[in-house]
Amino acid sequence: MIEMQDVWKTYPDGTHALRGITVKVNSNEFVYVVGPSGAGKSTFMKLMYREERPTKGHIFVNGFNLEKLKQRKIPFVRRNIGVIFQDFRLLPKLTVQENIAFAMEVIEAPSRLIKRRTQEVLDLVRLKDKGASYPNQLSGGEQQRVAIARAIVNNPSVIIADEPTGNLDPDTSWEIMKLLEEISFRGTTIVMATHNKEIVNTLRKRVIAIEQGVIARDEARGEYGYEV
Repeated sequence: MIEMQDVWKTYPDGTHALRGITVKVNSNEFVYVVGPSGAGKSTFMKLMYREERPTKGHIFVNGFNLEKLKQRKIPFVRRNIGVIFQDFRLLPKLTVQENIAFAMEVIEAPSRLIKRRTQEVLDLVRLKDKGASYPNQLSGGEQQRVAIARAIVNNPSVIIADEPTGNLDPDTSWEIMKLLEEISFRGTTIVMATHNKEIVNTLRKRVIAIEQGVIARDEARGEYGYEV
Protein backbone atom coordinates (compact mmCIF):
# COMPACT_ATOMS: atom_id res chain seq x y z
CA MET A 1 0.00 0.00 0.00
CA ILE A 2 2.61 2.59 1.16
CA GLU A 3 6.31 1.81 1.18
CA MET A 4 9.41 3.97 1.67
CA GLN A 5 12.85 2.58 0.90
CA ASP A 6 15.91 4.44 2.26
CA VAL A 7 14.20 7.82 1.85
CA TRP A 8 16.18 10.99 2.48
CA LYS A 9 14.94 14.56 2.27
CA THR A 10 17.37 17.48 2.39
CA TYR A 11 16.08 21.01 1.89
CA PRO A 12 18.02 23.72 -0.03
CA ASP A 13 19.19 25.32 3.25
CA GLY A 14 20.92 22.04 4.14
CA THR A 15 18.33 20.81 6.66
CA HIS A 16 18.16 17.02 6.71
CA ALA A 17 14.43 16.51 7.39
CA LEU A 18 14.51 12.73 6.86
CA ARG A 19 17.48 10.37 6.99
CA GLY A 20 17.19 6.90 5.51
CA ILE A 21 13.53 6.16 6.27
CA THR A 22 12.43 2.62 5.43
CA VAL A 23 8.86 1.69 6.37
CA LYS A 24 5.80 -0.10 5.05
CA VAL A 25 2.12 0.58 5.79
CA ASN A 26 -0.25 -2.21 4.76
CA SER A 27 -3.79 -1.97 3.44
CA ASN A 28 -6.45 -1.18 6.06
CA GLU A 29 -3.92 -0.14 8.72
CA PHE A 30 -4.49 2.87 10.99
CA VAL A 31 -1.12 4.38 11.88
CA TYR A 32 -0.21 7.28 14.16
CA VAL A 33 2.91 9.30 13.31
CA VAL A 34 4.31 10.99 16.42
CA GLY A 35 7.43 12.83 17.49
CA PRO A 36 8.72 16.19 18.71
CA SER A 37 8.12 19.36 16.70
CA GLY A 38 10.66 19.66 13.90
CA ALA A 39 11.35 15.91 13.88
CA GLY A 40 10.36 15.48 10.21
CA LYS A 41 6.73 14.35 10.56
CA SER A 42 5.26 16.93 8.16
CA THR A 43 7.86 16.10 5.51
CA PHE A 44 7.12 12.40 5.99
CA MET A 45 3.42 13.04 5.42
CA LYS A 46 3.89 15.34 2.41
CA LEU A 47 6.07 12.78 0.64
CA MET A 48 3.18 10.31 0.64
CA TYR A 49 0.95 12.52 -1.50
CA ARG A 50 3.78 13.97 -3.58
CA GLU A 51 3.63 17.46 -2.07
CA GLU A 52 7.38 16.97 -1.58
CA ARG A 53 9.84 14.79 -3.45
CA PRO A 54 12.62 12.79 -1.79
CA THR A 55 16.25 13.75 -2.25
CA LYS A 56 17.09 10.05 -2.38
CA GLY A 57 15.24 6.77 -2.07
CA HIS A 58 11.98 5.27 -3.34
CA ILE A 59 8.34 5.84 -2.33
CA PHE A 60 5.53 3.56 -3.52
CA VAL A 61 1.83 4.28 -3.00
CA ASN A 62 -0.71 1.88 -4.47
CA GLY A 63 2.02 0.48 -6.71
CA PHE A 64 3.13 3.85 -8.11
CA ASN A 65 6.75 4.94 -7.72
CA LEU A 66 6.10 8.55 -6.67
CA GLU A 67 9.51 10.09 -7.26
CA LYS A 68 9.51 8.85 -10.87
CA LEU A 69 5.91 9.85 -11.52
CA LYS A 70 5.33 12.09 -14.53
CA GLN A 71 3.58 15.37 -13.73
CA ARG A 72 0.50 14.44 -15.76
CA LYS A 73 0.07 11.26 -13.69
CA ILE A 74 -0.01 13.01 -10.30
CA PRO A 75 -3.75 13.89 -10.38
CA PHE A 76 -4.56 10.26 -11.24
CA VAL A 77 -2.59 8.97 -8.22
CA ARG A 78 -4.10 11.59 -5.91
CA ARG A 79 -7.60 10.34 -6.72
CA ASN A 80 -6.83 7.44 -4.42
CA ILE A 81 -5.28 9.58 -1.66
CA GLY A 82 -7.45 11.78 0.55
CA VAL A 83 -5.66 14.49 2.55
CA ILE A 84 -6.99 16.11 5.74
CA PHE A 85 -5.24 19.22 7.05
CA GLN A 86 -5.13 20.79 10.51
CA ASP A 87 -6.34 24.14 9.13
CA PHE A 88 -9.20 22.59 7.07
CA ARG A 89 -8.31 24.46 3.81
CA LEU A 90 -11.90 24.91 2.71
CA LEU A 91 -12.74 27.33 -0.09
CA PRO A 92 -14.48 30.23 1.71
CA LYS A 93 -16.66 31.36 -1.20
CA LEU A 94 -18.12 27.90 -1.80
CA THR A 95 -20.83 26.23 0.24
CA VAL A 96 -20.22 23.01 2.14
CA GLN A 97 -21.75 20.98 -0.68
CA GLU A 98 -19.73 22.87 -3.31
CA ASN A 99 -16.49 22.36 -1.37
CA ILE A 100 -17.06 18.61 -1.35
CA ALA A 101 -18.27 18.47 -4.96
CA PHE A 102 -15.16 20.36 -6.10
CA ALA A 103 -12.99 17.34 -5.27
CA MET A 104 -15.03 15.30 -7.77
CA GLU A 105 -15.27 18.04 -10.38
CA VAL A 106 -11.48 18.24 -10.72
CA ILE A 107 -11.40 14.58 -11.78
CA GLU A 108 -14.31 15.23 -14.16
CA ALA A 109 -16.78 12.90 -12.47
CA PRO A 110 -20.31 12.87 -13.97
CA SER A 111 -22.63 15.49 -12.46
CA ARG A 112 -25.22 12.89 -11.43
CA LEU A 113 -22.56 10.92 -9.54
CA ILE A 114 -21.25 14.11 -7.92
CA LYS A 115 -24.69 15.00 -6.59
CA ARG A 116 -25.35 11.51 -5.22
CA ARG A 117 -21.93 10.97 -3.71
CA THR A 118 -21.84 14.43 -2.11
CA GLN A 119 -25.08 13.68 -0.30
CA GLU A 120 -23.74 10.30 0.82
CA VAL A 121 -20.63 11.74 2.46
CA LEU A 122 -22.57 14.64 4.01
CA ASP A 123 -24.75 12.02 5.67
CA LEU A 124 -21.71 10.00 6.76
CA VAL A 125 -20.10 13.00 8.48
CA ARG A 126 -23.48 13.98 9.93
CA LEU A 127 -23.78 17.34 8.15
CA LYS A 128 -26.62 16.68 5.73
CA ASP A 129 -28.44 19.80 6.96
CA LYS A 130 -25.39 22.03 6.42
CA GLY A 131 -24.90 21.59 2.66
CA ALA A 132 -25.96 25.15 1.82
CA SER A 133 -23.87 26.76 4.60
CA TYR A 134 -20.54 28.51 4.05
CA PRO A 135 -17.38 27.61 6.00
CA ASN A 136 -17.50 30.79 8.12
CA GLN A 137 -20.94 29.74 9.35
CA LEU A 138 -19.61 26.49 10.82
CA SER A 139 -17.80 25.57 14.03
CA GLY A 140 -14.23 24.28 13.85
CA GLY A 141 -15.43 20.70 14.31
CA GLU A 142 -17.98 21.08 11.54
CA GLN A 143 -15.34 22.52 9.22
CA GLN A 144 -13.08 19.57 9.92
CA ARG A 145 -15.93 17.17 9.14
CA VAL A 146 -16.41 18.95 5.81
CA ALA A 147 -12.68 18.53 5.18
CA ILE A 148 -13.03 14.81 5.94
CA ALA A 149 -16.03 14.52 3.62
CA ARG A 150 -14.01 16.18 0.85
CA ALA A 151 -11.11 13.79 1.50
CA ILE A 152 -13.27 10.66 1.23
CA VAL A 153 -15.71 11.68 -1.51
CA ASN A 154 -13.67 9.97 -4.25
CA ASN A 155 -13.45 6.72 -2.22
CA PRO A 156 -9.67 6.88 -1.70
CA SER A 157 -7.83 3.80 -0.51
CA VAL A 158 -5.51 5.96 1.62
CA ILE A 159 -6.14 8.97 3.86
CA ILE A 160 -3.25 11.16 5.03
CA ALA A 161 -4.36 13.20 8.06
CA ASP A 162 -1.90 15.85 9.26
CA GLU A 163 -2.86 16.92 12.81
CA PRO A 164 -6.63 16.67 12.09
CA THR A 165 -7.53 17.44 15.73
CA GLY A 166 -4.82 20.05 16.33
CA ASN A 167 -7.15 23.08 16.26
CA LEU A 168 -10.09 21.44 18.02
CA ASP A 169 -11.27 21.23 21.63
CA PRO A 170 -11.10 17.82 23.36
CA ASP A 171 -14.77 16.86 22.90
CA THR A 172 -14.71 17.75 19.20
CA SER A 173 -11.41 15.92 18.77
CA TRP A 174 -13.04 12.71 20.01
CA GLU A 175 -15.93 13.20 17.59
CA ILE A 176 -13.44 13.48 14.72
CA MET A 177 -11.58 10.37 15.90
CA LYS A 178 -14.81 8.36 16.02
CA LEU A 179 -15.48 9.43 12.46
CA LEU A 180 -11.97 8.46 11.33
CA GLU A 181 -12.33 5.09 13.03
CA GLU A 182 -15.61 4.51 11.21
CA ILE A 183 -13.89 5.32 7.90
CA SER A 184 -11.04 2.98 8.83
CA PHE A 185 -13.47 0.14 9.59
CA ARG A 186 -14.83 0.54 6.06
CA GLY A 187 -11.40 -0.52 4.74
CA THR A 188 -9.49 2.74 4.25
CA THR A 189 -5.81 2.99 5.21
CA ILE A 190 -5.22 5.99 7.51
CA VAL A 191 -1.88 7.59 8.37
CA MET A 192 -2.35 10.31 10.98
CA ALA A 193 0.27 12.69 12.37
CA THR A 194 -0.68 13.86 15.85
CA HIS A 195 0.52 15.47 19.07
CA ASN A 196 -2.55 14.26 20.97
CA LYS A 197 -1.19 11.96 23.67
CA GLU A 198 -4.62 11.05 25.07
CA ILE A 199 -5.97 9.90 21.70
CA VAL A 200 -2.89 7.79 20.91
CA ASN A 201 -2.83 6.17 24.36
CA THR A 202 -6.58 5.48 24.41
CA LEU A 203 -7.21 4.34 20.83
CA ARG A 204 -4.23 2.04 20.65
CA LYS A 205 -2.95 1.48 17.12
CA ARG A 206 0.38 1.20 15.36
CA VAL A 207 2.71 4.06 16.29
CA ILE A 208 5.62 5.29 14.16
CA ALA A 209 7.77 7.74 16.11
CA ILE A 210 10.08 10.06 14.15
CA GLU A 211 12.97 11.82 15.89
CA GLN A 212 15.63 13.92 14.12
CA GLY A 213 14.58 12.55 10.76
CA VAL A 214 14.77 8.84 11.60
CA ILE A 215 12.26 6.25 12.81
CA ALA A 216 12.93 5.89 16.54
CA ARG A 217 10.04 3.47 17.23
CA ASP A 218 7.59 1.42 15.20
CA GLU A 219 5.22 -0.44 17.48
CA ALA A 220 1.92 -2.24 17.05
CA ARG A 221 -0.57 -0.83 19.59
CA GLY A 222 2.08 1.63 20.72
CA GLU A 223 1.96 4.59 23.11
CA TYR A 224 2.59 8.27 22.45
CA GLY A 225 5.80 8.25 24.49
CA TYR A 226 6.43 12.00 24.83
CA GLU A 227 5.57 14.65 27.40
CA VAL A 228 3.12 17.29 26.18
